[in-house]
Amino acid sequence: MSRRVVRIALASLIALPISAPLAAQPSPLAAEVDRRTAAINAKVVAWRRDIHEHPELSGFETRTAALVAEHLRGLGLEVRTGVGGTGVVGILRGGRPGRVVALRADMDALPVTELVDIPFRSRVRAQYNGQEVGVMHACGHDNHVAILMGTAEVLAGMRAQVPGTVVFIFQPAEEGHPQGGGGAERMLADGVFDDPKVDAIFGLHVGPGRLGEITYRPGPTMAASNSFYITVHGRQTHGARPWGGVDPIVVGSQIVLGLQTIVARQIDITEIPAIVTVGQFQGGIRSNIIPDSARLVGTIRTFSRQQRADIFERVQRTATNIAEASGARVTVRIDSGYTVTNNDVALTEAMVPTLQRVAGADRVRVVPLRTGAEDFSFFQERVPGFFFFLGVTADGLDPETVPGNHSPLFAADEGALPVGVRAMASVALQWLATNPRGR
Repeated sequence: MSRRVVRIALASLIALPISAPLAAQPSPLAAEVDRRTAAINAKVVAWRRDIHEHPELSGFETRTAALVAEHLRGLGLEVRTGVGGTGVVGILRGGRPGRVVALRADMDALPVTELVDIPFRSRVRAQYNGQEVGVMHACGHDNHVAILMGTAEVLAGMRAQVPGTVVFIFQPAEEGHPQGGGGAERMLADGVFDDPKVDAIFGLHVGPGRLGEITYRPGPTMAASNSFYITVHGRQTHGARPWGGVDPIVVGSQIVLGLQTIVARQIDITEIPAIVTVGQFQGGIRSNIIPDSARLVGTIRTFSRQQRADIFERVQRTATNIAEASGARVTVRIDSGYTVTNNDVALTEAMVPTLQRVAGADRVRVVPLRTGAEDFSFFQERVPGFFFFLGVTADGLDPETVPGNHSPLFAADEGALPVGVRAMASVALQWLATNPRGR
């Protein structure tokens, strides 16, 4: 794939040209970002540990939100709370006129019991889907919040030099709200982009990778994610007389196998990948009773609207036809889910030199498509956005074999935190400097 070269005026304000020698000195403004980041790193680490030790499930991030709001008010920012539920927004109006850029961090944790042996490990328990569960920042959102709190402090200290406005978005429920949907949609519905009107947005996500390495991809980056729910309606009978009814468990099993052929035999995955996975199969309560119904729940991952619509239709048709062939019937529901995380190509390429200065030219690289999903995608549907990844695997460990996000053993090395703060502050300043009002 060809890469478009984007020439941007005033690029030297933050970033060095890609061809610049590694020994070249950063601009004065970039050097100040670096200095201020180093000065507050101990605070960022302390925030991260505090948030990690006190995780909160999606939609219930009240303690985290209060911590964030208090910090932003202490920096003299305009603060809005309760946005999209428990979301917090801080507005930094720079000392020079300009446009508006947003930076986002997600705050929620997962129903996972932590198994990492660290002094600040989570011991929190909570109710989830009617069960008592452990709660852990197994996806690394504690790092995201601490990084953005640090970024806010760095940029607030440089207020007079900021050519525009920075909106700090601390989002709830990225992992999904208990009442449906995600936190990004809820914050957008509450007007998070409206006052002031946001022109562009940046976000990052930590995960396995060389410590402090930044990875990215122009265009489609993370998959659209949709859950499907198939209920097979049979006819109950005694297990000793299966011919007296219609067995929804057998029919459901055939549907599971049929769904596997959609990607394996019906979709051209040489063009773009796709995934159809059944993650739940529920049916029956006793060994000798064939039940009335069975339920299948799964996920669909796609990278284009056309592909998504095609697979939706194939799931519906496959389940319906298999059921009818056995005398059963089905109801199929597919939720609206999350859309494709789609990095604006021009914006992405324009920020690469900045990220190279922050992390080092040899520690910024393009990566393949990711089949995980992110509701940052909804922000990108409104304005140009760039979502990148920060490696947090400790030196000496193999990023390919360490436990990944959502694992009870997921661990993040705090040595990556200052890279995250510098990256977020730098892309915000770079974008404001190179996209003046009225352009």
